[in-house]
Amino acid sequence: MSTPKIAFFDAKTYDCQSFDEANKRYKYNIKYFKPHLNRETAGLTSGYKVVCAFVNDVLDQAVIDILKNNGIKLIAMRCAGYNNVDLKAAYGHIHVVRVPAYSPYAVAEHTLALIMSLNRKIHRSYFRTRDGNFAIDGLLGFDMHGKTAGIIGTGKIGRCLISILRGLGMKICAYDPYPDMVYAAEAGINYVQLPELYRRADIISLHCPLTPETEYLINEQTISQMKNGVMIINTGRGKLIKTQALIKGLKSGKIGYAGLDVYEEESEYFFENFSNSMISDDVLARLLTFPNVLITSHQGFFTYDAMRNIADTTLRNIQEFFNDELMVNEVCYRCENGRCRRK
Repeated sequence: MSTPKIAFFDAKTYDCQSFDEANKRYKYNIKYFKPHLNRETAGLTSGYKVVCAFVNDVLDQAVIDILKNNGIKLIAMRCAGYNNVDLKAAYGHIHVVRVPAYSPYAVAEHTLALIMSLNRKIHRSYFRTRDGNFAIDGLLGFDMHGKTAGIIGTGKIGRCLISILRGLGMKICAYDPYPDMVYAAEAGINYVQLPELYRRADIISLHCPLTPETEYLINEQTISQMKNGVMIINTGRGKLIKTQALIKGLKSGKIGYAGLDVYEEESEYFFENFSNSMISDDVLARLLTFPNVLITSHQGFFTYDAMRNIADTTLRNIQEFFNDELMVNEVCYRCENGRCRRK
């Protein structure tokens, strides 16, 4: 087979740099498209065999149908999540692969940065001192040592964060629908049910995938079960939190801090520059007014190491497909562990 052509959507300068470097080993024909993949841009895939997509691209049934008609054989997600892909529509027509583990350290360390910045008001102090204001009124924090962190999801990222927080002397309670008791014993943590985690945790950090079961996991009812002044951190997926409920909790003081690297309606804004225009999303604009809210633009993954791993794993996934090998990172809505062996 001739070298497959890859249509690469939502391409930023840093994407092109990391993939061009990794592609020196694979020598694929990659065409970079700046727009997101959606119903309006899917027609650009004519003549290609592979689509490379990211978290804010839209791969619903309508887009899948266009890709299928254009001869696309593989969707290569360059991220861990795939909730934006209609796997049922793709099944039997287009294979889907992802990058499940690019750098759990990158996201865990960014989570810690959000926690510590919110606690010690680093972001607020930065702007104060640049204006010549060295007063510390309003910058009071708390000792993290001895406090309790509730970690929802103990996959690779959750475990990295647990190790970091344990090193700071924090107590850990964790929830996972598939608890690993051997890991819990080794790490010195306890698995608990969600109501107990909400009740005990001073800091709650979300590291679970977005599924029908976890959508709006943090909502008005669950927030009511939490400690007064709780800190909520989300570096997972935006729809793990019902944003209106979060705002209500912030206004009442029930939630003392919120650190968000994701947002449920982020696709229009995150990764783009709106510094010279208005933010028309009233909910996002409201969040930005809270002094105890810190929002970053889905950059938890964004380290040199992670970008290199993302590019290499994505291109290796493509190689496995065209070499007719077992695709270890395939996702499929019908198959065990999300993997699918081709006949």
